[in-house]
Amino acid sequence: MLIPEHLAQANDALIYGLGLAASFTCALTGVLVARDKGVDLFGALMAGIATSLGGGTVRDLLLGRQVFWMADETYLWVTVVTAVLTFFVTRVRHLPENLFLIPDAIGLALFAIVGTQVALDWNMPWLIASLLGVVTAVFGGLLRDVMINEVPLVFSSELYATAAWFGSMTVIILDALGVHATLAAWVGIVFCIAARLIAIRWKVTLPRFHQRP
Repeated sequence: MLIPEHLAQANDALIYGLGLAASFTCALTGVLVARDKGVDLFGALMAGIATSLGGGTVRDLLLGRQVFWMADETYLWVTVVTAVLTFFVTRVRHLPENLFLIPDAIGLALFAIVGTQVALDWNMPWLIASLLGVVTAVFGGLLRDVMINEVPLVFSSELYATAAWFGSMTVIILDALGVHATLAAWVGIVFCIAARLIAIRWKVTLPRFHQRP
């Protein structure tokens, strides 16, 4: 079905806005997570950049498209400014240890939906699109945790990548049903955030291996 030009432009604007919002929230959480490691300004900046831009970079390389923050430096500037400001604010003001959980859930949802929409725009099959949504959402955090010598959150926490996949699949299913992309994106975001926060609240996890004595 041919999408009217004004609807296509509105969807492009939505994805662009969500991408910038995701860059902001993930840069914020990257610095907050790295804070307890006693890193300096450069270390905090690298943690913020990795969290914010890592997943989308991998997605674009897999799709063979120009890396998003190289095509538009706005993403990079939003990330750098957010990371630097967060570093200096947290040096003078104590913030709760669990403060990053909510913005992290928001960033997870935003990047999952953006990654899925980008993959769908590139005519990827539904399974590949959903996996690229997950990669966009979680790979930056995984890279951050490896950099600061932490067990990656995606491997040890309550539903994380699974929550991103739920949000991604919500978008794909609604898209297949003919729901407008804007509505599908917002429903997917809400679903992903809800899944992540419910998992945190009630300690919902996937089955895991038990450690041997």
